[in-house]
Amino acid sequence: MPSVVGARVTGFELFRRSVRNKDISVDTSIETLISLLKRRQIRGSRECAEATAYLLRRVIECLRVGDLSNLLQNVRQVGQRLIAAQPQELAVGNVVRRVLGLIREEVEEDRKGEASAHSDTTSELQSQPPEGNVPVVQNGSPVSGQYNPSPLRHRREESDAPATLVNGKTLGLATIAASTDNSMFSLLAHSVSSLAAAHGIQSLSGQPPLCSQALANLNAAKDLRAEVIEGVEELIDEIRQADDQIAGYALDYIHSNEIVLTCSSSRTIQKFLLKVAPKRKLTVVHAEAYPNDHEATYETIVGKPKANSARGHGSDQYMKTLTAAGVTVIVIPDSAVFALMARVNKVILDSHIVLANGDFVALSGAYTIAKAAKVHRTPVIALSGVYKVSPVYPFDTTDLMEDGDPGGVVSYEDGLFLDKVDVHNPLLDYIPADLVDLYVTNLGGHAAPSTQRIVKDHYRDEDLELKEIETSA
Repeated sequence: MPSVVGARVTGFELFRRSVRNKDISVDTSIETLISLLKRRQIRGSRECAEATAYLLRRVIECLRVGDLSNLLQNVRQVGQRLIAAQPQELAVGNVVRRVLGLIREEVEEDRKGEASAHSDTTSELQSQPPEGNVPVVQNGSPVSGQYNPSPLRHRREESDAPATLVNGKTLGLATIAASTDNSMFSLLAHSVSSLAAAHGIQSLSGQPPLCSQALANLNAAKDLRAEVIEGVEELIDEIRQADDQIAGYALDYIHSNEIVLTCSSSRTIQKFLLKVAPKRKLTVVHAEAYPNDHEATYETIVGKPKANSARGHGSDQYMKTLTAAGVTVIVIPDSAVFALMARVNKVILDSHIVLANGDFVALSGAYTIAKAAKVHRTPVIALSGVYKVSPVYPFDTTDLMEDGDPGGVVSYEDGLFLDKVDVHNPLLDYIPADLVDLYVTNLGGHAAPSTQRIVKDHYRDEDLELKEIETSA
């Protein structure tokens, strides 16, 4: 794995640079991301989702043109390895499922286009009238009409051919022979071309049939892969723009002279409140989120992040602070949340992941705030991008939790105390759906029960259980 150059390069920046380097193989990029996820050098839903999308785009780019049949299997296998590296980051599985859905949609659209082209060609061949009016025999009697034979047959008709009596009517031998040859040739040619088109067999002249499956695969393979890559690019743009799109709905939910309570150093919450600051006056009560996120919280409020800070990347570290925008910010300890909740008008929380049943996972301390808001009947708004909405059901909530360094709660200097107790420092909290009133995503506001509709719109049923699909494949 490439060495980190300088203290400012975060794990995400390191991987983004390496995955763009064409000299580095795909297998090396996969191992790099797995290593970064295991060592928690890439953490957070946004960074994990974006890094996964970058890797899957590289996997699709390096796939051979004629190897599209194995594309679903390759993407699924890579996704399974990433999920196993860090099961708590459900955003990784969300992006894998979205990419699998993109591939399935492109394949289905390609098949529909081919089927429609084949049906149009068949209907045109069937509806196309023959050249001239060939005599047609109905009920044993030919129907009279104009007939334009070829020059050779025209010269043959000019000769004195004997007449033949059929059902009491006189017909020339040349007319009967021409009509019989033409009808039989058309019938056999149409049958052979239809069978060849259905089975992908070349015609007798050596040219492939018009709607051959093999020809469609050869012509559309490169275009299909390009369309899938374009869909992954749109997914990356969606992840990047999710916070700005969520902030666009801020004026619909925050009014003038309101007191808003929040916690953590969430970039999504900061942008959400900064959107309201120029137009409406508000006061923000900020819980410090001790002991895991209090330093980053103070950095967000003061606006001076550390040089080696892992929060955000790019221009996020230089984002305008709430105090610079004229917002009154009050920092309180977590123990004072319940006492001040009676004065609060709204609670805004940032979700780490949203589950299919409407529950969500947030940073430690969010459950206490949501529970206090429930007692005081204060509305709770949870912010979440659509890429955070997961089709996973929380059958075992302990699998979604993660513990941090216990030294943040009790110092290791208290050795006698640590020998007698077990100290846990949870990094995440599980919040049931009945404690949240509204989810605001980049698609707008949604009630907790409507998250199932978001799951249905963005994920395919075939990709919901990745482990089951992998074992059956």
